[in-house]
Amino acid sequence: MKIVKVIAIALTLGFAFTATAQDQAASLQDLLKLVEEGRAAEAAEARQREQRFAQQRGQQQQLLTQARNERSALERRSQELEDTFEANEIVIVEKTDALTKRLGSLKELFGVLQQVAGDTRGLFDSSITSAQYKDRGDFLTELAQKMGTSSQLASIEEIERLWFEIQREMTETGSIARFTAEVTAADGNKESREVVRVGAFNLVSDGNYLSYVAETGTVVELPRQPQGRYVGTTSDLVGASSGLTMFGMDPTRGSLLSNLIQSPTPRERVDQGGLVGYLIIALGIVGLLIALERLVSLSLIGGKVTKQLKSDAINENNPLGRVMKVYQDNPDLDQDAIEVKLGEAILKEMPKLQRGITFLKIISVVAPLMGLLGTVTGMIKTFQAITLFGTGDPKLMAGGISQALMTTVLGLCVAIPTVLLHTIVHGRSRRVIHVLQEQGAGLVAKHMERTK
Repeated sequence: MKIVKVIAIALTLGFAFTATAQDQAASLQDLLKLVEEGRAAEAAEARQREQRFAQQRGQQQQLLTQARNERSALERRSQELEDTFEANEIVIVEKTDALTKRLGSLKELFGVLQQVAGDTRGLFDSSITSAQYKDRGDFLTELAQKMGTSSQLASIEEIERLWFEIQREMTETGSIARFTAEVTAADGNKESREVVRVGAFNLVSDGNYLSYVAETGTVVELPRQPQGRYVGTTSDLVGASSGLTMFGMDPTRGSLLSNLIQSPTPRERVDQGGLVGYLIIALGIVGLLIALERLVSLSLIGGKVTKQLKSDAINENNPLGRVMKVYQDNPDLDQDAIEVKLGEAILKEMPKLQRGITFLKIISVVAPLMGLLGTVTGMIKTFQAITLFGTGDPKLMAGGISQALMTTVLGLCVAIPTVLLHTIVHGRSRRVIHVLQEQGAGLVAKHMERTK
């Protein structure tokens, strides 16, 4: 087939050459000469191609023979390797059995050592002492992986280091240490600070509590600090150099602190009461101002009345003096007239003495009712949340319940002091009025004796 293709190509080229030569020839003789020359050139070229083909065919046969020889050599090599592999497997089994017999109880020891290394790594990751001693868990991870995956034995140095790390953790749990660490503040800024570590329980710096984030290995400041008395003890601890110092320690290693900072402040509790809570507080403030004004005013009036009782000179700067002035200005009236005059003077003084007392009583009654109003509205919100979202998440109901309970508390906190203040103010007012009535009756009796 190849020879036929070569002949066809040659004929095609010959025809093309003849056509070209015909264009170039001037006569038939020239054309014949050109055709003969073309055939001679084509024959020479064909012979050269045949020679090259024969040479390449010999080389291909040589390459094929060489490839077959290489294949045979590789097959023999593969068989040798398979025999060696099988022999090595037998040796490995024998060596493994010998190693197991020699290890004996040490195999259990290394198994326990691997388990302790893994457990200790988990303990170190969650311990705040890792804020001071970093990267000690990497050694434990490498030791556990070494003994687990590659089945290698731990060296004496590695066993001693594991014992050292456990002993150091036990020692640091009962000690107080100072060290410098990078602290992430509540605003997100990072800065290097001096940190005081209280055993394995708390971290403090600059009078604030810190927390250790095991996932990232960073020390962060709590988003909100507990009440002032706890923060005060941290400042004392940071500033102390020796001796005993009072400190609010969290033995649960952060659980109590996290719950403590989540507890709402008094301001936040008041905010939970909503609009009704603010109205109750405003009403309480108004009642307190009225009560204070009445207490001061009645105390001053009571002092002046007491002073008037002890003096014979009439002074009109007090209710008793003004009542006695009415008696002094009307000495010639009969008994009924003077009694009416004195009664009128006493009634004229009573509004000044009882001003605001009735409003205090109203506040003491209205405040619990407003608290009950807030309770009802809060429970309505709670039931609406239950209707929309169900009872699966208690936090959804917490807002309404907080408002309900907080308004009740605010109403009682306003009503109870207001009732007490009303009782005190009303008692002082009644005491002054009683003195006026008593002295008025005495003046009437004195007038009756004089007119007999």
